[in-house]
Amino acid sequence: MKRYNVPRLAFINKLDRQGSNPWKVIGDLRNQLKLNASAVQIPMGLEDKHEGVIDLILNKAYTFDGEKGEKIAVGDVPESMKELVETKRLELVERLADVDEEIGELFLMEETPTAEQLKAAIRRQTVACQFVPVFMGSAFKNKGVQPLLDGVIDYLPEPIEKPNFALDRNNNEEPVEVTCKKEDPLLALAFKLEETNFGQLTYMRIYQGMLKKGNHIVNVSDGKKIKLARIVRMHSNEMEEIDEAHAGDVVAMFGVDCRSMDTFSDGGMNLVMSSMYVPEPVMSLAVKPADNKMQNNFAKALTKFTKEDPTLRVRVDSETKETVLSGMGELHLEVYIERMRREYNVDCISGQPNVNYKETIAAMSTFDWLHKKQSGGAGQYAKVKGYIEPMTEEEVKELGKPNEFKNKCIGTNIPPEYYPSCEKGMNDAMVEGALVGCEVERVRVVLEDGASHAVDSSDMAFRICMANAIRDSMKRAQPSVLEPVMTVEIEIPAEFQGAVTASLSRRMGLIENSEMNDDGSGLKVVAQVPLANMFGYSTELRSLTQGKGEFSMEYFKHIPVPRNTQEELMAKYKMEREAKEAA
Repeated sequence: MKRYNVPRLAFINKLDRQGSNPWKVIGDLRNQLKLNASAVQIPMGLEDKHEGVIDLILNKAYTFDGEKGEKIAVGDVPESMKELVETKRLELVERLADVDEEIGELFLMEETPTAEQLKAAIRRQTVACQFVPVFMGSAFKNKGVQPLLDGVIDYLPEPIEKPNFALDRNNNEEPVEVTCKKEDPLLALAFKLEETNFGQLTYMRIYQGMLKKGNHIVNVSDGKKIKLARIVRMHSNEMEEIDEAHAGDVVAMFGVDCRSMDTFSDGGMNLVMSSMYVPEPVMSLAVKPADNKMQNNFAKALTKFTKEDPTLRVRVDSETKETVLSGMGELHLEVYIERMRREYNVDCISGQPNVNYKETIAAMSTFDWLHKKQSGGAGQYAKVKGYIEPMTEEEVKELGKPNEFKNKCIGTNIPPEYYPSCEKGMNDAMVEGALVGCEVERVRVVLEDGASHAVDSSDMAFRICMANAIRDSMKRAQPSVLEPVMTVEIEIPAEFQGAVTASLSRRMGLIENSEMNDDGSGLKVVAQVPLANMFGYSTELRSLTQGKGEFSMEYFKHIPVPRNTQEELMAKYKMEREAKEAA
């Protein structure tokens, strides 16, 4: 909400439950979410004594009777609660005075603001995202729900009050303010897709112009033209058929084939609404259908799911040929695997995806390789001399490439036209290392000399010769396996610090930083952990912190694996290669 400057109200629910404490929740809003929040209501009793709420602005008590709390009685504030009402009202005024100039002046002059002045100030600062009014109640029994809906009308902005911007694709995506007028050309955003018995239901927010039944709209992303056969307004799970909808409305429609976050217009503009921020996925699973006959349904399901959920990513690993499903956590991915089984009758086999290991060298090694092949007619002849050496991370970063080819040849022993072929041969050799068959990086190849034949030398001969020479020399250059290390940021309540740091140590994590928040209730831990050890951490963290811990991770760098891990990886690679050759 902070990223998009969304004005908001807060509602503290379940005040009739045991252990309810609205003042702790407001404290958490201020300390954990850093919001300028204050109550505009206080509860009349808590837990089993909860009867209703008291409005601090109007100084009125609301009680809710009837089976569903539909009978609202408005009365005076009970005598026993007047002191608390005054205290909390003063706190509300103080919080508003910090951000609103008019209330600030009244506060400094020690004047009491009227109900109208308070309401106007709350609305101004809520729309400006400087204040969050807090409502209370018990939604299950409809206690406090009606005043909350009144608060939505009183304090939240109309569509025209909150500026929105589209991006002009004809002008380097310059922001263009959206007018929110129904007379202007249409701009609408498909923000949610839902699969129903009648097909795909597309939820759309209209930012400008209007939608009318029977009209045509254009998907700006792919230029497809769509006729609007049916427009509905959603009331929970009930649909109300409507003929038209205007700027500010949220509607749903059938028969619109699109992706989540696609922009629609009436065809006259090339503007797109900015899509929401999509965080990088933190967890991946390798998935495949249990039965190859279900491959078509498997592909259909993945296409459908990635359309409706931008946080779900699907890719086919170019090396392992595995289908890798990436998302925001294990539960997120488990839900989609279960949906594939339930909606598409596809049972999936899932497991940890292969970690993206790499290989490198630790010492310099020379090569002097002759490639000679005669099979009648023109043969193949090439000879190369030189050496390979390791590169530092700084050199790789400065170069912008994982490996470097240097030509230090003098004279024409190797004709200049074959230099590009030698570089291609180096690239071929870097695709698959000698230890575990992974990509090789941080290697500098220096070509110093060689030899050619007037008839038998060719581009292919020098390419093959160079690749074989490098593969052979890498075996003598102290090769090692590199594994990806992630920077992991974990946010937890302070009482779980010991258990979480111990779990990171078990996963070979190196704790870089540990920072307590201002009131000492929360802790942020930054650590570097090998990616191979992070699988399953989401579940472990939830169990260690009673579901209160969160973590995010991003790639940091590749570092050498421990010797025992390298030997395990080499043995596994050898077995896989032998099995493939036997097949």
